[in-house]
Amino acid sequence: MRADCATPKPWPQSQNMLLKIAKMHRFKAILFDLDGTLVDSAPDIRAAINRVLARKGRRSLDLPEVVSMIGDGAPKLVERAFRRTGEPYPADQIDILTQVFVDFYDGNGSTLTKVFPGVVEALKRQKEAGVLLGVCTNKPQSPTEQILDGLGLAPFIDVSIGGDVLPKRKPDASHPLAVLEKLGIAPADAVMVGDSPNDVNAGKNAGLPTIAVSFGYTRVPPPEMGADILIDHFDELQDALAKLT
Repeated sequence: MRADCATPKPWPQSQNMLLKIAKMHRFKAILFDLDGTLVDSAPDIRAAINRVLARKGRRSLDLPEVVSMIGDGAPKLVERAFRRTGEPYPADQIDILTQVFVDFYDGNGSTLTKVFPGVVEALKRQKEAGVLLGVCTNKPQSPTEQILDGLGLAPFIDVSIGGDVLPKRKPDASHPLAVLEKLGIAPADAVMVGDSPNDVNAGKNAGLPTIAVSFGYTRVPPPEMGADILIDHFDELQDALAKLT
């Protein structure tokens, strides 16, 4: 999928908006991860990957197993699922099975998925102040857009770029930098928010300060992810942004 599949919806930043931002914090844009950061998507991911496993006669995965596999894109999820349930599949078969997973998941990504507490309020506050908001996720683009639409988050998000849009995914710097390019914002004026080392490292690699949430899907203890600030709830986001100013 091409990068132009992620259509930007930039909000004009008037002088009044910029003054509002300055009173809140210095950032003109905030980039968010999706799974484990804005939404608890593991139940729907589990449902889709278990359908793929069932096709190949494999056992189902429980929710903690699936949570431990999330974060590096759909191909890595499928690879890990088959390794966990039996003999690993060759790379060419993983590609085919990944497409089966995406077909199952696309259109069903918001059935069981929930927005984390405080997210809507936090996004609304930033948007009303004129801050541009982007989603930088390793999830494929199509289910990303479906989830944002289905859970009512799309009106807040100016740009989203999924893991199948660019040649490289997080933690590569090219991913957040592509989002910022579409937003028209320099890295010095943005911050990255996520739940995993991929998010923290992507932000750092792109020259962004980073905020990590403690309630996501990381396989590393949250205090050890190396983020500039760790928060336990989205109610703490505004204070965290102000501290980075």
